[in-house]
Amino acid sequence: MLSVGEVAGSCFCCNFRGLIRAAGKLRNEIRADVLLAEPVGSCTDLSAAILQPLKERFREEFLPAPLSVLADPERASRVLEGKRLGMQRSTAYILRKQFEEADRILINKVDLLGKVRIRNLKNRFSALFPDTPLRTISSLTGEGVAEWLDDMLSSNQAGMRIADIDYDVYAEGEAALGWLNAEIALHANKCCVPDWRLLCLFLMQRIQDTCRERKAPVGHVKMLMTTGDKTCAVNMTCLKGKIDLRGEVDESRPKAHLVVNARVEMSPEALERLFRENLETLLKGRVKIDYRRVHRLRPVRPMPTHRYREVILP
Repeated sequence: MLSVGEVAGSCFCCNFRGLIRAAGKLRNEIRADVLLAEPVGSCTDLSAAILQPLKERFREEFLPAPLSVLADPERASRVLEGKRLGMQRSTAYILRKQFEEADRILINKVDLLGKVRIRNLKNRFSALFPDTPLRTISSLTGEGVAEWLDDMLSSNQAGMRIADIDYDVYAEGEAALGWLNAEIALHANKCCVPDWRLLCLFLMQRIQDTCRERKAPVGHVKMLMTTGDKTCAVNMTCLKGKIDLRGEVDESRPKAHLVVNARVEMSPEALERLFRENLETLLKGRVKIDYRRVHRLRPVRPMPTHRYREVILP
C-alpha cells in the first residue's frame, strides 16, 4: 500500500517537527516500513538539519538511509563546470552544495544519454567528489532504480557529510525563485470537451516559450491533470529541453482537475500572471476556469529548527 503525507508551507529543515509528525502519522496509520522523503528542490544542508537530529533524537523511531541527491545531466554538467545556465550564481551555489553533502549521487535520465556522455559525466563527478558513491538511473525506464533501493535498504550510513553552508548566499539563491502552487477546476460543455492531455502539453509549451523569451531560468514546472480516476503528468525543467508527458486521462469527461507546482526565476506575481495568461489564452473562454487555490510566494531566509556541526555516528 502506498500513501502520501505533506509538510505544507515550509521545508523539512525549517519545520522539523512537521516532518516528524507527518512521518509518524504514515508509520502509525498504514504501518509503513519505508518512508521516502522528498524535500524542496532548492533546499540544501539536509545532513546537518535533518539527518543528524534524526540520528540523535529519534534513533528508536526511525532508521535514516543515505541521503541521495538526483542530478539532472544537463544542469549538473553545467554547474560542475562553473557555468550557471543563466541562473543566478547563488542558485547554482545551492545545487553544488547538494552534491557536496550527498551520501549518494544519482545521475538521472540516462535513457537520454549516450555512453560517452555518461562516462564523461561520471568522470567529472568522481573527480570532484571522489568519496561519494555514484550511480546512474532512469526514473522513466526504471534502469538502476532497484539496485539503488537495495543499497538504501541495506545501509545505515546516512548523513556522513556536513557541507559548509553560507546562509547569506543560500537565502539569496532561494529568494531568486518565484514559487507558484495552484489547484484549478476546469469545466467544459459536454458537446465541446477538449483533449485534456494535449491541453496540458500545449500549456506547458506556451509556458516554456514565455520563460525562454523572458530569459527566466526554470527550476521546474509540474502539472497533474485528473479526469475521473485517471491522471496524466507533464514536467518541464529547462528552457530548451524536451517536455515530459506521461499517463492518460478520460477524454470523455467534461470536468478536469489541474494541479500546478512551479519554481521559476521571476517574481511570484509575474509567475502567477504568466500562468493565468497562457491558460486563459489557450482556452479562449471555451472552458470555465475555477481557480480554487492559488498560492504564490518568494522563500524567506532559511531558519532550520536544528543545525548540527558534527556528524552523529550510527
